[in-house]
Amino acid sequence: MWYYEKKLQYPVNIKRCDLRMAKVLAAQLGGPDGELAASLRYMSQRYIMPTGKTKGLLTDISTEELAHVEIISSMMFQLMEGATPAQLQEAGLAGYYTQHGRSVFPADANGVPFTSAYFQSMEDPITNLHENMAAEQKARTTYENLMNQTDDPDILDPLRFLRQREVIHFQRFGEALDDIHFLNGMKKVH
Repeated sequence: MWYYEKKLQYPVNIKRCDLRMAKVLAAQLGGPDGELAASLRYMSQRYIMPTGKTKGLLTDISTEELAHVEIISSMMFQLMEGATPAQLQEAGLAGYYTQHGRSVFPADANGVPFTSAYFQSMEDPITNLHENMAAEQKARTTYENLMNQTDDPDILDPLRFLRQREVIHFQRFGEALDDIHFLNGMKKVH
């Protein structure tokens, strides 16, 4: 099924604690437009896709989104590493620390825990692909908003990589949508 290579899809090597960035970066872990929601959305939708090609695409991108969960989790962990409880409290992470310590937990930037209510899976593949394209654009925008909040190259570098993957996923979903429209046109015999 899958082969797991025990390294990150893109390296993360953050050298300094930055609790403010760890807090906002959580948006891409457990937020409505984050990587976990994307992975589960695409894996749920793959079954309704009309061709092996589109099923495969959703499976591949879903799996890649899990790799992005791993990158974001690594970033958050490194950004919180070594922080004292007092520093976490000062950064507005007292509640997070109380419940999770410095562990990585899927919640959004405001501390709201992840929920499957963040994504949808419909019987119509065209509807799903439109939702997926919108989701990729929202994730791209979120990455850009995160990039606007730091000048640390150790944070910016993986964020740029992840942002670019959102653009590519948007393009692949657009191509899949074209394929399904073409397939539907071929089936219409009147």
